[in-house]
Amino acid sequence: NAPAAPQTPVRVETVATGIVNPWGLQFLPDGRMLVTERPGRLRIVGKDGRLSPPIEGVPAVYARGQGGLLDVRLAADYAATGSIYLSYSEPRGPGVSATTVISARLELAVSGGGARLVDVRPIFQQQPAQRTSHHYGSRIVPAKDGTLYITTGDRGLGSPAQQPDVTIGKVIRINRDGSAPKDNPRKPGWAAEVFSIGHRNIQGAIVDPGSDQLWTVEHGARGGDELNAPQAGRNYGWPVISYGRNYDGSAIGVGSAQEGMEQPVYYWDPSIATSGLALYDGDLFKSWKGNLLVGGLAGARLVRLVMDGGR
Repeated sequence: NAPAAPQTPVRVETVATGIVNPWGLQFLPDGRMLVTERPGRLRIVGKDGRLSPPIEGVPAVYARGQGGLLDVRLAADYAATGSIYLSYSEPRGPGVSATTVISARLELAVSGGGARLVDVRPIFQQQPAQRTSHHYGSRIVPAKDGTLYITTGDRGLGSPAQQPDVTIGKVIRINRDGSAPKDNPRKPGWAAEVFSIGHRNIQGAIVDPGSDQLWTVEHGARGGDELNAPQAGRNYGWPVISYGRNYDGSAIGVGSAQEGMEQPVYYWDPSIATSGLALYDGDLFKSWKGNLLVGGLAGARLVRLVMDGGR
């Protein structure tokens, strides 16, 4: 029951139109933007708002339900290497898909033609694949130490989020080449790449550059969207505990708390359908420095969370 933050006047401007289900966005060093379209296209948005033709070399995606081409991130050494990461729902057979992350090199100009991806290779492939077409998670977050955090959803199945040997409903931590860091939790029965378990569908994730702390927002069901600061080897409860209810109004699991399971830093009830997450460190709104900005799909809103000592 935190008090509401003071309102700040803002002016909203449309930068570009005609983009179909934009999901991920990254600014290039020259100020242009890389934007994913969920049906499977990666585009460059110019400073004038013009869309490039689709970039060549993007893998085929499973564009059904919530699936498709999802997040995009620049590698830390992008300026020198052109390396980027993409996450998407990968088709693994008729009606079967799973979250996959690739690394690739972006070539912006190819003999007078359009941009293209080269040296494409998978560095993470969620296991096992499923027949559902939602809750893919899919945020990619580079950390200071060179590792990558990847979020995966529970694929709408619930219980696999509590199974530490599968990569469903988890925060994943890998090296750039896809191997599992030696200092991952690696608890008995845990897959080597699993960092934390018990997540429903994380679609917002950032690392605080000051503290190197990972922050995530994940969808609840009917209420119970969560802000978390995931720690290695911890269990965040889904679907055993939640502050939400099932869509039919019935209770979820055992309630809102259980020993051995973590509490969220903040939760929303009713749900705002949390989406992207950003840490504000700009100068335009000086009073916002250190605040978190959270996208809300319900009502197409942007929410500001004033942070104080991790609360």
